[in-house]
Amino acid sequence: MRASLALHLALFRRQKAQIARVVEGQTAAFRAYEARYRRRTSEYTCLVPAQAVSQRLRASDVVYVGDYHTLPLAQETYLELVEDARTSGRRVVLALECVEGRHQAAVDAYLAGRLAERALLSRLGHPLESSPRALLAYAKRHRLQVVGIDRRAQGERSLALRDAYAAERIARALRAEDKPRVLVLVGQYHVAPCHLPAQVEHALDSASPTRSLVVYQNAEGVYWRLAREGKVGTAQAVELPDGTLCLLNASPVVCQQSFLDYLEAESGEAPFKERGAPERFRDMASLIGRLAGVPVGRGLDDVEVVTAADEDALERIQRRGRFTQGELTQLRRHILSRESCYIPRARTAYLASRSLNHAAEEAAHFVRHLAVGDALDAPRRASDAFYARCVEEALGFFGSKLVNPRRHCVGTGEWALRFGQARGVERQIAAFVLAHKAAELEVPEEAVKLLPLRKDRLFHGVSHALGYLLGDALYQGFDQGQVDRAEVRALFRDPLEEPRQAYFDWVRRLS
Repeated sequence: MRASLALHLALFRRQKAQIARVVEGQTAAFRAYEARYRRRTSEYTCLVPAQAVSQRLRASDVVYVGDYHTLPLAQETYLELVEDARTSGRRVVLALECVEGRHQAAVDAYLAGRLAERALLSRLGHPLESSPRALLAYAKRHRLQVVGIDRRAQGERSLALRDAYAAERIARALRAEDKPRVLVLVGQYHVAPCHLPAQVEHALDSASPTRSLVVYQNAEGVYWRLAREGKVGTAQAVELPDGTLCLLNASPVVCQQSFLDYLEAESGEAPFKERGAPERFRDMASLIGRLAGVPVGRGLDDVEVVTAADEDALERIQRRGRFTQGELTQLRRHILSRESCYIPRARTAYLASRSLNHAAEEAAHFVRHLAVGDALDAPRRASDAFYARCVEEALGFFGSKLVNPRRHCVGTGEWALRFGQARGVERQIAAFVLAHKAAELEVPEEAVKLLPLRKDRLFHGVSHALGYLLGDALYQGFDQGQVDRAEVRALFRDPLEEPRQAYFDWVRRLS
């Protein structure tokens, strides 16, 4: 197994465990439902060209398309299938899980031009920047019927109740006199033939059979088998043993990250599209560079932007810099931690998620590298390295606030709460942060004695937190006119020959 595949698979397993910790209330019925889906999607029989997918779609009366709700690419792919279906001349109906049936009248009013988009999305409970907006706007533009197929349900039988309700709604659309083609977009587990499709067949109870097609997207079992066989890059779609199809347009890691990004999205930011990461990074670096007085033009030609979606992320970083085996091990751990970083030696920004804030941070670190060169990565004694990292983190956070002024910083009050509520390393980090902040102004020489220099996780966690606090104070000072542009530019160009002095000078300056 290639090292890159092993890393990608390890990241997938770690993120799967992380998601399991935050998704509560999995009943025995849900676990059985999931297991049936996984059994159906563990193998494939052959690769399928795009033309064959189109032919299968046009030969079907109802097409069930699996959705990963937080991945925009999943909905974009669905609309591509709808576009293909429309060219046949047969009327197309969109059956959408993201719309509850109880809102059907509002959806009909919107499609007829009697209800504004904002009012509709408010009733549906979706933000303006959401996938339902694009789906509904497409339907209105092309005068397509939309059927809401979801309902609220709780408890052990919730999945069965929701499938039964959706099936009745889909069956009613299929019974129309002009026999439209219905394209269903619903969560991936639902489209397993033994789930929603079986319920629709039961609801139709018709002598004339309905031709149906199930189209999964990026089923994990299929994807990892293709990856082990080295076929991911060449496979657009595959056929499974039961005749269903699976489209391959994103890795399971990217799908997971879209969900984690959704959970972790910070105030005032909308995650950027994965495919736009290099462009957005360059835009933000240009903006920060202008303020910092650092020309970034030539540097942008040389910088590499790697994301967690890149299966060869570690290999690409390794090719651009000389790293010892120990350093590569540290890089691997960093990737598995889902933290973004800028790697000066490789002139590479690694973006672990689609977070606009974190991408802006790394853009600020890149600008800083252009300003001071090798001094950014210079070896230092432990205490100097700690305070240098505090200042570097401060500049990164400051840069992200330039891009997103609403970004929140965890203050000392929140660190006090964490100290009271957290356990283990997080509680230790909180203790060090609070102790250091208490000593900074009055007895800075005592603060220096409180540095966690021997344990990497504490070293990085505490310097990260103190740096964010300083960066937030720096932005507030700049925004309120207490810090001028010349001072910001000087700080970006400061090689930090005395990092401890620089840190405490700025703490006093901004207190």
